[in-house]
Amino acid sequence: MNEEELHNKFNEAVAFVNSYTEPLPADLLLRLYAYFKIAKRNYDNPGSRTPLINAFKANALFQAQNISPKEAMEKYIELVKKDLNFH
Repeated sequence: MNEEELHNKFNEAVAFVNSYTEPLPADLLLRLYAYFKIAKRNYDNPGSRTPLINAFKANALFQAQNISPKEAMEKYIELVKKDLNFH
């Protein structure tokens, strides 16, 4: 998959997740959050008003910190395909 195809598929996967209406498990949401933030090169601190949620988000980012934005996009797409049946 070339760079443009990867970006297009990533954006499609993000749109799919954003339109998903069923509740998603917290661990899946945290992994998607981390991959999304890395893919978008957004390294700002989590902005929740709830310290515990910020801690979970920061931990998810920490666990995924050694991957590139390209890898993050690929992992995001794979995760959405595997867990949410995205095509």
